[in-house]
Amino acid sequence: MGEMAKKVVVLACSGIGKTWGALARETAHELVERVRPGVATTICLPRLVINDPEARRLVLEHPVITLDGCPKACARKSVEVLGRKVEQALETIQFYMAHKDLKPDGVAQLNEAGLKLARVAADELAATVDRLAAGEKT
Repeated sequence: MGEMAKKVVVLACSGIGKTWGALARETAHELVERVRPGVATTICLPRLVINDPEARRLVLEHPVITLDGCPKACARKSVEVLGRKVEQALETIQFYMAHKDLKPDGVAQLNEAGLKLARVAADELAATVDRLAAGEKT
């Protein structure tokens, strides 16, 4: 995996009460905790929305991947309002479209298919995190 230059911020939407938002959050946690711990990191989207200095610094100083649960793209737009372009913006439905055998369901807690889809999505994002951490563009 080579030497990593930077952390990569994975910013998931808050999509409370929505399956696709829950999938975004679960995918981010899988990526940060299991797939690329120490390389990928995340922050709470509302901290960025309220202009928290630490959240703002993290987003402005590191490559960012956003995971949104719907076309409103709140995570992506929250980064862009700072004048920062995200390196990769994704909607979680893209992962489902590629893995239709894993239909997520649930809002507070995803079903087993949703949890598996989050693991698969995180695994698929690993190469992107590695490239961004190494200073490459997507």
